[in-house]
Amino acid sequence: MKYKKWSFTILAGLLALGPCLSAKERGDAKAVDDRLQNSGKVMQEVLNVPDDIPQDLLDKARCVVVLPSVLKAAFVVGGSYGRGTMVCRTGKEFTGPWGAPAMLVLEGGSVGFQIGGEATDFVLLVMNDRGASSLLHSKVKLGADLSAAAGPIGRSASADTDAFMRAEILSYSRARGVFAGISLDGSTLHPDEEANRKLYGNSDKAAMIISEPRVDAPASAHDLISALQKSSPRIHR
Repeated sequence: MKYKKWSFTILAGLLALGPCLSAKERGDAKAVDDRLQNSGKVMQEVLNVPDDIPQDLLDKARCVVVLPSVLKAAFVVGGSYGRGTMVCRTGKEFTGPWGAPAMLVLEGGSVGFQIGGEATDFVLLVMNDRGASSLLHSKVKLGADLSAAAGPIGRSASADTDAFMRAEILSYSRARGVFAGISLDGSTLHPDEEANRKLYGNSDKAAMIISEPRVDAPASAHDLISALQKSSPRIHR
């Protein structure tokens, strides 16, 4: 009986937490700016650890997705999810410098069973033009619509195995100071157009933000873009 009471209490707490998390994440323009600033901090810290993303893979990536401070509780309660941003190289074939960010949503799948109770940061590399275009225009399921794999770590790690060369998305996680590749198969990603409107206005959708050189990045994205530009200024085919 005592176990049932505790179970009910925990479930009630999660149900109460879920709407709060969703409301806070939806938030206003400041919440979106905060998300960009947090994404920049995550990227800077990840690129400064000894065993981080292999340089060869980062130099081949068309886009980078950062999802800061994703909570397991957000996936336990239905309808909640993680929110983050995607930054791509500019130009028709993603060969230019890193451009303005578009906001994205990550939804469920098996994520809730893989991350711990503490906040977890996710970093995803988008490795080809098809992967980048798909994420900008539609909802995609990792492992089904786009091939995905847990990414290798270590700046000099070999990244030329078949698994890594075939993958369109390579995914990483950071929790409790540990950075590692992680499988996000079954999760979905799609543009967060509500957040994009708060950043850029009613007419800007994710595809336009990424593809149009006229779009200026908000000041809150400076650290994120600067970290990527410093670490990987040009693409290597």
